Amino acid sequence: METLKKIALAIDTLFESFALLGLTSMILIVITQVMTRKLFNFVFFWSEEMTLLLLVWFAFMGMAIGFREDLHLGVDSFTAFLPDMLNRVLDKIIGISIFGFGVYLIIYGWEFTVMMNESTLAATKLPNSILYLVLPVSGVMTCAYSALQVAGFNTKRHKGNEVEMGGVMGGEE
Repeated sequence: METLKKIALAIDTLFESFALLGLTSMILIVITQVMTRKLFNFVFFWSEEMTLLLLVWFAFMGMAIGFREDLHLGVDSFTAFLPDMLNRVLDKIIGISIFGFGVYLIIYGWEFTVMMNESTLAATKLPNSILYLVLPVSGVMTCAYSALQVAGFNTKRHKGNEVEMGGVMGGEE
């Protein structure tokens, strides 16, 4: 069991590291693109396409990481009035719904990825499917995180993600 936990943690760390690397790369490409356009009136032909690719990948990977950290939307002002037992049932229903969304991403994301394999991106000539491959990848991670949460495991890896809304605009009055 300990070996399985280490493997899952390594996969999760790799997934999150790849998302952060994508975000960093996207920021560097955009900075370079703006600098070269303003200073030299020149733009790398591939910069906009790579920015779009990295943005899509980061968005979907970030969504899965958000599910892992339990950062999805919730209506606490309503559920605070419900009994604890009902809130636990609602949490399970939400977890199962998120799992279903992950399955949807896997099935239809893979179909779309295969369908787009025949075309290429205009600037980089990469297969167009690389843009959509993130759908099944994020779907697998979303399913894994939601299954663990429904089974009662805490998947949060980062502390301090909770935002307390007190006073005006989240601060003290």
